[in-house]
Parts: sequence; C-alpha cells; structure tokens
Amino acid sequence: MILTEKEATSIKDLQTQEETCIKKYEKYSQQAHDTELKDLFQTLKRDEQEHYNSLGQVLKGSVPSCNCNDSSGRDYNPKRTYDQMTNSQEKQEDCFLATDCIGTEKLVSSEYNTDVFTCGDSQVRKLLADIQIEEQNHAEMLYKYKQVNGMK
Repeated sequence: MILTEKEATSIKDLQTQEETCIKKYEKYSQQAHDTELKDLFQTLKRDEQEHYNSLGQVLKGSVPSCNCNDSSGRDYNPKRTYDQMTNSQEKQEDCFLATDCIGTEKLVSSEYNTDVFTCGDSQVRKLLADIQIEEQNHAEMLYKYKQVNGMK
C-alpha cells in the first residue's frame, strides 16, 4: 500500500496526537492522587501507544488488523475513592486531570472523524474508525470515573 502525500500527512498528524496523549497520560498518572485514576491513566497510555504503533505501521505500508474494541467504555466500572459529599484538594486535582483528558479525547476523536475521509484505502479507514471508537471509550471511562466519585 502506498499513501498519497495527503494521506501520509493526516496519519502523521494523528500520530502526533497519539504521542501527546501518551505523554499526557504518563504525566497525569504520576500527578493523580487516586490509585484508581493512576491505573486508568496507565491503561489509556497503553491504548494510545497501540494506536501510535498502528499508525506507524500504516506509514510503513501495512495495515494492522483491528479489533473494534467498543465495549471497554461500557464495561468499565471504577471503584469509588472519593466521598460524594466531600471536596478535598486531592479530589479537585484529580477531577481537573480527568476533565482535561475528556477534552483531549473529544479532540482526538474529532480528528479521527475528519481524517478518516482523507484515506482511500478501506482497511486504513476501518483502522481509523476503530481507533476513533476507542478514543470515545476513553472519554466514557473518564466520565464514569468522575461520575462514581461525585465530580462535576
């Protein structure tokens, strides 16, 4: 498979987004107070690394198989760490981190939604659509974490 210049540029841009997410999740996993949130950030970091690697394979001319993981968001059930009524400094800081990452996931998902249409190869489009669903799952997981911990 040979990518056009426009397709390669789109894939490289997506890879840059994934690299930023990897770095953000690593940094935030170190900053988070709650072990549950730290673990979630590490899980999301691993997912983003897989996305980055998959995009790298596309840039090298092959399309990895994809397994549309559309259940991780639905099936995620975080344990509650923070009391619903308290608003400690740690809870506020963890809320900020989770909220910021939801915004990032929305942005990245939107990029995939746009860039999927720049690719002519149906297997590449399928991969990008699969990754977009996983990005949406990430946002859902973060939302569920906030919800169970009484975060606004």
